[in-house]
Amino acid sequence: MDVIERKSKQVSHTSGMEYRELGRTGLQVSLICLGTMTWGEQNSQEEAFAQMDYATGEGVNFLDTAEMYAIPPKRETYGRTEEIIGNWFEKTKKRKDIILATKVAGPAQHMDWVRGGNANVAASIAAAADASLKRLKTDYIDLYQVHWPQRSVNSFGKLGFPETSVSGREAEDILAILQALQKLVTAGKVRYVGVSNETPWGVMKYLDCAGREKLPRIASIQNPYSFLNRSFEVGLAEIALQEKVGLLAYAPLAAGVLSGKYLDGQVPKGSRWDIDVRVSRYKRPRTDEAVRTYMGIAKKHGLDPTQMALAFVNRQSFVTSTIIGATKMDQLKNNIASVKVALNDEVVNDINAAHALLSNPCP
Repeated sequence: MDVIERKSKQVSHTSGMEYRELGRTGLQVSLICLGTMTWGEQNSQEEAFAQMDYATGEGVNFLDTAEMYAIPPKRETYGRTEEIIGNWFEKTKKRKDIILATKVAGPAQHMDWVRGGNANVAASIAAAADASLKRLKTDYIDLYQVHWPQRSVNSFGKLGFPETSVSGREAEDILAILQALQKLVTAGKVRYVGVSNETPWGVMKYLDCAGREKLPRIASIQNPYSFLNRSFEVGLAEIALQEKVGLLAYAPLAAGVLSGKYLDGQVPKGSRWDIDVRVSRYKRPRTDEAVRTYMGIAKKHGLDPTQMALAFVNRQSFVTSTIIGATKMDQLKNNIASVKVALNDEVVNDINAAHALLSNPCP
């Protein structure tokens, strides 16, 4: 059975772009959010400008970035993506037309160039936000997100959860982060807040702390969601709908894997797998089998495989916006055009039948 399709839609652009409310904020964000993590590594500033120009012309009003970008994270490219966006704002004077989201990095000892590894998120948020504002050449951030939790959780494809992962201080850390975010909101530097790579417990604890202590309520959760990883549907989808903390779905094409370009061990020159020495979470024993299955469904129904994958994410009721990323303009155009693709019951039934046999091969 398919996840419930969103019934209420707002379409107010000649391109047919749909807009959905970001949490309970009243902000209407485009169903397609332009991801930016390739800018400054795989894409030049000129190419990034062209992407923003095209996307905004097609009704996209939502940009997502992070202090850590470009990807893969490196000392020499830290903050570069935000700088590129800031330069585009300066050139185009379009800051007021954009809902801008960025993120503060969580603890990462292997990234000591991010405030010494950023061991305490609450203590470093103020400095991180100020640095992002400077790079972005703006005086406010619409949505400021915690990139990954302070505590140990199963993010980025990690499996297994030993008892030693729980210290008993997790709730205190979340409260401290919200208190730090409150200062940014009070100062007018941040309008709304969100989380990323979070768990059901984490989202509910953020909501509980915000309600009890009258602190900023999270408006969204940015987690992976694609044919290869539908784990959001277990636990988090219910929270997203009940609490109006919608999903900003990242990696809807499983980092490009669903295009088929990595089948049979192929690694195209300049691709993510080519430039990133880290092992991809989408490189698992049943990945190729799943990709071939979904590509076969697309062929059966005369659909573009990547548009079918994006259209499936777009149609979910718990999704606020689908974050796309592209290194080439033809990819960008194809991805944005997914808002015009409607999947009929036969297509959805085939997709769900495949999922029943190949459930979450890349969690």
